[in-house]
Amino acid sequence: MIELNPKFKEILTTDKRIIIVTGGRGSSKSFSIATIANLLTYEVGHRILFTRYTMTSAKISVIPEFEEKIALLGVQEHFAVRQNQIVNRVTGCDIIFRGLRAGSSTQTANLKSIQGITTWILDEAEELVDQDVYDKLNLSIRSKAAKNRIILVLNPTTIDHWIWKEYFEMSHRYDQIEGFDIPMSTHPDVLHIHVTYKDNEQNLSESFLADLEKTKINKPNKYKHKIIGGWLERSEGVVFENWQDGFFPSALPYVYVQDLGYFPDPLTLVKIAVDKKKSIIYIDELVYDVKLSNEDIIRKYRALVKRRRDLILTDTNEPRLSANLKKEGFNMKKVSKRKVTEGIREMQDYLIVVTKRSYNVKRELRLYVWNNKKASIPVDSNNHAMDAMRYGYEFLTTRRFKMRKKN
Repeated sequence: MIELNPKFKEILTTDKRIIIVTGGRGSSKSFSIATIANLLTYEVGHRILFTRYTMTSAKISVIPEFEEKIALLGVQEHFAVRQNQIVNRVTGCDIIFRGLRAGSSTQTANLKSIQGITTWILDEAEELVDQDVYDKLNLSIRSKAAKNRIILVLNPTTIDHWIWKEYFEMSHRYDQIEGFDIPMSTHPDVLHIHVTYKDNEQNLSESFLADLEKTKINKPNKYKHKIIGGWLERSEGVVFENWQDGFFPSALPYVYVQDLGYFPDPLTLVKIAVDKKKSIIYIDELVYDVKLSNEDIIRKYRALVKRRRDLILTDTNEPRLSANLKKEGFNMKKVSKRKVTEGIREMQDYLIVVTKRSYNVKRELRLYVWNNKKASIPVDSNNHAMDAMRYGYEFLTTRRFKMRKKN
């Protein structure tokens, strides 16, 4: 028998379309949502899509969790369990299990084609960073057979995430939880449920609870984020902590830098200037996109790079694009790469000033973290603008060159 946390029961009765479930470790989020999904199949007309951004075989990774809840409810005879689907024999309603990502792309089109979805559950929603994918699937949930629900289940991440911007940034209040101010969405379209281990304490071991108490005393910031489920201004262990919003100067020499990534990594073009006397690096994001053809890139560069003589530093991942840009009259030069550790150590002595429009640069600054801080080795992700900034910094501080200063 399952005793469902009262906080979750409102999911079954709310008129809100969007339901956001947040919380930290041991809070019973996944357990409760799996139970809710099983219960919803008893309402005639429902078809539930359960997704994670990445999902190995559902039969191995997810369906056992649902089978456990079915057993605890004591209704095994009501359900037929298949490879990627659970069917309620009583009502004919089902739960379909899918991953959003397939190889190097998302399965948005395939998922939109599934007919009759009334409830979409996105587990580990913090892993979906492309809001376009969410928006497309959200709009496809429009069946008249039963009430429509979008349920986002997540461990809060940094405030640059689209979920924060869409449903919290302009619509939230703060609740005091364990002595910490935790934001609660007040968005008119949202039912926000926030749970912590305190809501599930009776099901947790004494040793686990003792570890959490130690974390609260010794690592309060970690406790607030990981355990209580607070949002972060920036990730823990970020490489560059000293940065702020500001303007790009008109009186300093500058260089454009492109970082070329294979899909799904973006092509990045940034503008960099360095004031060595004041120890300031300036960065302005111009392009950060994964959906550009070579023709699109050339068209954008024509609009953004005002003078063809201005230097564009480029890495060597895509020589054809660089050759095409050179044919168009752009002044292209391959970067001379130093060791990553050398550039990072030097740049940590600088203030980084980021223009207001540089959304993805700020996102990377919040998420670019150490793999091995002692050895100055960062994690190889969230680094496309970071690499371009480093190339520009190294060029501007180690070379003598002549360049017009006015934009």
